[in-house]
Amino acid sequence: MIDAICVAGARPNLIKIKPVIDQLEALGAKTTFVHAGQHYDDSLSGVILDDLGLRQPDLSLRVGSGTHAEQTARVMVAFEPIVSELRPDVVVVVGDVNSTVGCALVAAKSGAFVAHVEAGLRSGDWAMPEEVNRVVTDRVSDDLFAPSADAVANLQAEGCRTDQIHLVGNVMVDSLLANLDRAIGRDTLARLGLRAGHYALVTLHRPANVDDVGVLARLIEVLGSLAEDIRVVFPLHPRTRTKLEGLAVPAAVMLIEPCGYLDFVALEHGAALVLTDSGGVQEETTVLGVPCLTLRDNTERPITVTEGTNQVVGRSPERILLAARDVLANGWPKRSPALWDGKASVRIADILVGVPEGRLRPSDHRAR
Repeated sequence: MIDAICVAGARPNLIKIKPVIDQLEALGAKTTFVHAGQHYDDSLSGVILDDLGLRQPDLSLRVGSGTHAEQTARVMVAFEPIVSELRPDVVVVVGDVNSTVGCALVAAKSGAFVAHVEAGLRSGDWAMPEEVNRVVTDRVSDDLFAPSADAVANLQAEGCRTDQIHLVGNVMVDSLLANLDRAIGRDTLARLGLRAGHYALVTLHRPANVDDVGVLARLIEVLGSLAEDIRVVFPLHPRTRTKLEGLAVPAAVMLIEPCGYLDFVALEHGAALVLTDSGGVQEETTVLGVPCLTLRDNTERPITVTEGTNQVVGRSPERILLAARDVLANGWPKRSPALWDGKASVRIADILVGVPEGRLRPSDHRAR
């Protein structure tokens, strides 16, 4: 039976890795859960472990913050002795953060198989560090677990072999559907004085939106305008809270502390509209059937636009407000991509555990 190291580095990674660990263990695999520690704030990582029922990490790299080079380098230095000691059959990485690419590089050089969950996502925007991480991780991985047909097409266009690519669905959806009843059964909305369908939910954390004070100020202004039509609820990412210092936030915009996973799912489920720059939120709102406006110029998850509830509206205040008011007045179709059914992790585990003994060594595999 296989021995797998499963790596998560940031809050969304924990949501993605939990069902994979569960399904691997259900098939008898030994798993070592490694937390890189990119999100070390308890409201971003500590609470979510309890919400998901995910065990404490077996090992923590305690990477912390830093530049992209510093963070990736610390990941690699900390992860290399772990791989050398445990000698896993496969290292499973998820998503597109710095720990994803750092651990994938270490594993690829160690002789272990590398499995990338959420492979093939592309925004085409090389100014996004995550785009570089996605491409590099996919290139050094042996198994590419794609969440959607467009991701498969991207991998094929880049020359990946057919036997590497597996269309399995979306593991974030696995966690969402597994915890949805628990989430909406909580008193989250009542505690905040909210009524389902009578508020808009906002999340902002990407550098392009929060690091430039001018951009952030314009987004806050448009939220104030939207709050004239509907209550606006804004859980503050620690990064965003720091950037808001010195800016005048309209009193009608309800700022709240960061939410745990279950509370945030409850807020998503009850929202009339979500405005976000998060990729994961685009996926969750699609499955929940909640209209979503993505405040970016592009998305690595175009399937949420073509087959979901998402619109990419950029950062223009006029365009954002127009789209928001249109959705609130006229609604938006509810639809969801194929295989976003809560069983992606089952498909992944079946493939990893069912690998034949005669499979090529990783060094041969990647060279072909």
